[in-house]
Amino acid sequence: MFYYVLKYVILGPLLRLLFRPRIEGLEHIPADGAAIVAGNHLSFSDHFLMPAILKRRITFLAKAEYFTGPGVKGRLTAAFFRSAGQIPVDRSGKEAGQAAIREGLGVLGKGELLGIYPEGTRSHDGRLYKGKVGVAVMALTARVPVVPCAMVGTFEIQPPGQVLPKIKRVTIRFGEPLDFSRYEGMEHEKAVLRAVTDEIMYEILALSGQQYVDEYAVKAKAAQADESKGRRFPRLRR
Repeated sequence: MFYYVLKYVILGPLLRLLFRPRIEGLEHIPADGAAIVAGNHLSFSDHFLMPAILKRRITFLAKAEYFTGPGVKGRLTAAFFRSAGQIPVDRSGKEAGQAAIREGLGVLGKGELLGIYPEGTRSHDGRLYKGKVGVAVMALTARVPVVPCAMVGTFEIQPPGQVLPKIKRVTIRFGEPLDFSRYEGMEHEKAVLRAVTDEIMYEILALSGQQYVDEYAVKAKAAQADESKGRRFPRLRR
């Protein structure tokens, strides 16, 4: 219930007023039935802007840290994310990927829309990174279409580390649904999962116009952090 209050009464109208999103390809979102909306992830604002413009309810898999913050602020943040249709997923440990897949399949099993960011985390530099195969596993297992989505301009309004977004117009583009029924029964084939994931990422790239990096975002972030740390604390020569 509160999801729809946020969407139609509180947050949705406010976001539309402030950011005046250009919406392209909204007709590609199925009117009913299960489907995956797979998009790039440039900003914290993405979590709210896309759901605000969709006619259907969409559930996202969100990192568990949003639900476990300390104090009153942490509890309010957790309550807000749950009310906004987010499902917490622990991204640490060996079972993290399987937990996310189970949660996602549960949403699709109800005939609902599932939102997912195949990169697995926000882009730290505005580029599009290699997708993780979990999106392919869910698409093939649940036998549902995948609608590619591109958020354009959200990195500029709220890059990582910026608390409040700039008030600037953004664009949200949806591509035609991708049908992977030709791979039915092959959800355990690694080569197939990679091919499906790469096809999804290519469509997102075509919609977004980003520069593509054939590397996982988490690895690239870690490398950048190590490089930055090395510049701050150079090794002493003996």
